[in-house]
Amino acid sequence: MEFVHRIEGMITPSLEALGFRLVSINYTAGKTPRLQIMAEHAETGRMNVEDCENVSRTISAVLDVEDPLVGAYALEISSPGIDRPLVELEDFEKFLGFDAKVEISKAVDGRKRFKGRLRTVKEGIVTIESKNEVFELAYQDIEKAKLLLSDELIAASEGLLK
Repeated sequence: MEFVHRIEGMITPSLEALGFRLVSINYTAGKTPRLQIMAEHAETGRMNVEDCENVSRTISAVLDVEDPLVGAYALEISSPGIDRPLVELEDFEKFLGFDAKVEISKAVDGRKRFKGRLRTVKEGIVTIESKNEVFELAYQDIEKAKLLLSDELIAASEGLLK
């Protein structure tokens, strides 16, 4: 969606000025269109309720001035959560050793969907181990990826998000 890229360009400077990093933008059309913006603190990876309120006020002001969407819509600001999406290459590096679900645009060994443990990231290749098989996925071909909630991830989340 072209306008999502425009919105990203509009709001990123304001998010960065507040000390946050944009994780993702999702737009859902329908009876009540919804613009969801996921963000996290650039240094800690955290996002509390007060942070969401501050980001919401700032982003609302930017969107009111720029007016990129026609008609009414709901603006939702959220944290990525523990089972977060993996968007940037650094996200994959940060969460090596954890389980993820990855969808790619070009099939590898006849598959486009993988669920398994993130093993390595090197020169734009994300390696995932699934059922004792290892797959090398080009980062540029990854369309969607997210961590899978596990006891191990929950236990580690305190240290990872500091």
